[in-house]
Amino acid sequence: MLTLNEYVVKEHVGLFKMSDAYDIIDPGTGAKVGLAQERVPGLVQVLRFLVNKQLLPTKVVFIDKPDDQGQGKVVLSIKRGFSFLFPKIHILANDETPIGYFKKKLFSLGGAFYIHDMEGARIGMVKGDWKGWDFRILDESDKEIGTVSKQWAGLGKELFTTADTYVISISKDAQASPGKKSLLLAAGIAIDTIFKEN
Repeated sequence: MLTLNEYVVKEHVGLFKMSDAYDIIDPGTGAKVGLAQERVPGLVQVLRFLVNKQLLPTKVVFIDKPDDQGQGKVVLSIKRGFSFLFPKIHILANDETPIGYFKKKLFSLGGAFYIHDMEGARIGMVKGDWKGWDFRILDESDKEIGTVSKQWAGLGKELFTTADTYVISISKDAQASPGKKSLLLAAGIAIDTIFKEN
């Protein structure tokens, strides 16, 4: 899953869902290569009926080549604790080793958050239009190294059948470091799972 530079992400549709799940699809073949699945503790699921879920803890795991029950090897995860103002969103490798974090930008008209490595260095930023779903992933020198969008005309365009489907594209310049590529994939999915969903 982490070897691709383009991903179609399709949310599982369902009424009264207690947690979110997203298929990760190779747009070139249409094959499902991964699953991003939110894992929410029982008490937090109950609190979601009373409190905005963006204020509550959550964890999203990335499963490589999941089976029919959604089980498989976790290769990446996103973790957020209780959120009062602008919390760090931690990104963990498959063995729970931290590899970076996201931090929401304080003042941004269109919506933005920073991508940091574990040393605290800013390696990028996601910014764009929360309403129109067009985002750019920029490196530390403001060069575009990826995009997240619902507008796409690639080979897998027939996969775009609902409003909850989008594509994450990572430029070849950003693929030198596997850790950096993992952070960019996590950033693309965090837009929906962590920052946008209510």
